[in-house]
Amino acid sequence: MTVDSASEQQQLPSRGRVYLVGAGPGDPRLITVRGRECLEQADVVLCDRLVPDELLAYIPETAQVIDVGKLPGAHTLSQEETNKLMVERAKAGNTVVRLKGGDPFLFGRGGEEALHLLAHDIPFEIVPGVPSAIAAPAYAGIPVTHRGVASSVAFVTGHEAVGKEPASVDWEQLAKSVDTIVILMGVKNFPEIAERLLAAGLSPQTPVSFIEQGTTADQRTVSSELATAAEAAELANISAPAVIVVGQVAELGESLAWFEKLPLLGKRILVTRPLAQSRQVCERLRELGADPVEIPTVRIVPPGDFDELDHALRGAGDYDWLVFTSANGVGAVARRLQELGLDIRALAGPRIAAVGSATEAALRQLALRVDLVPATFTTEALAQELVSRGVTDKSILIPRSAQAPDGLAIHLAEAGAKVSVVPAYQTIPELEQANDVRSLLQSGSLDAITFTSSSCVSGFMAAANGCDVPTLLGDMVVACIGPVTAATARDFGLTVATVAENSTASGLVDALIRVFDSTAIQTGRGPA
Repeated sequence: MTVDSASEQQQLPSRGRVYLVGAGPGDPRLITVRGRECLEQADVVLCDRLVPDELLAYIPETAQVIDVGKLPGAHTLSQEETNKLMVERAKAGNTVVRLKGGDPFLFGRGGEEALHLLAHDIPFEIVPGVPSAIAAPAYAGIPVTHRGVASSVAFVTGHEAVGKEPASVDWEQLAKSVDTIVILMGVKNFPEIAERLLAAGLSPQTPVSFIEQGTTADQRTVSSELATAAEAAELANISAPAVIVVGQVAELGESLAWFEKLPLLGKRILVTRPLAQSRQVCERLRELGADPVEIPTVRIVPPGDFDELDHALRGAGDYDWLVFTSANGVGAVARRLQELGLDIRALAGPRIAAVGSATEAALRQLALRVDLVPATFTTEALAQELVSRGVTDKSILIPRSAQAPDGLAIHLAEAGAKVSVVPAYQTIPELEQANDVRSLLQSGSLDAITFTSSSCVSGFMAAANGCDVPTLLGDMVVACIGPVTAATARDFGLTVATVAENSTASGLVDALIRVFDSTAIQTGRGPA
């Protein structure tokens, strides 16, 4: 009997666990470290409506994502169905993450869900999140407490009907006893809320701020006085989700506002480089207030065959110069050396040149000293630098993309060098999200498109096949990392608005800032 019982127990699924995780207020960078850890080990993720899509990049590819979001009067799943789903998946042995906007315990029904799990003997953990009630005001420059101004704050739901009896919120008592009132889900009912607060004796001149889409690229703030705030919000077409701050601290936003002054706030910018390389650009764009859309238009793959590359790498020590035109080339060479059973010593002998700082950094990670980086990060500048050092009868190896332009090799050969160009990798069009590219173009929702290579331009045009791209772009800003990329874009009939002065990811972002700043000044929307 003991053996049989043990055997039966081994066949039963192990009991899972549920993590009630706060996703934060909207900016995906504001999730906690613990929240991200939970996502990384999830088997099942149950998502709320206000959860940023970017957070789903942290979950394993094998994890299942289930939308349980709620809109007023329209629920994907009822609360009861969500509770049941958590229990079922946990009992099946899954690690379940219930991912909730803001903080689970601040108007997030996290307490109800935890009690349901407790009743069904499901282990759980509460992972607090940054609440929008504090984060949205902070992004608008409003501290909810401030010495000498406000020493108390109340967080209130405005979702309940104001005329409901018995009243769920004692607005009269709040008006008399609290310095700052932060209202969530209160846009629709604010006219009635304002009447209650005024009737309770709150001054008509009390500052009020509405912060719509707080902490996101779409954030905007409308400020007024209590007597006219409802009208101001209606005129500005303020809609949910919005956080409302009532109290003297709202005045501080006039001085401390910082987020809405960022140079790229609200700009929706398409980033077309491969996902593995887009992170640096996207992070910088988010820091500047933009909403980056990551859709790679090219994919890095091995060359058709390795014969030329293998022969060159085995004889790399015989060359005078080894020239890298991209970090992709460095990575491809490093991987192939490993596959050949060679190490970095195979590259000893030739001097090494890199086209720019990113390529130089990739070489330094391999402990390779770079002898030449041109002041201007272009292949033309690199060619001129090499020629100025004397390349007549010098042997030069250039491992690069099979699709790269031939300008560098031609320039060096014309100067008398013996140039060997070998394909280390290929860039091919990435068409998996071609429908998304076409939809974005047709919707007119983009403000800018960035291209970091000629192949990104070609891949974009392939993905947009069937669209009249030059016409659909209209006034959209096309930004290119360098002159070669810009020339390719123009060859496709695109109007290039700006080219990076320094052919790096940072230089590309700086170019975007310049062009949008110039546009803002010309239209009278620049900073006062």
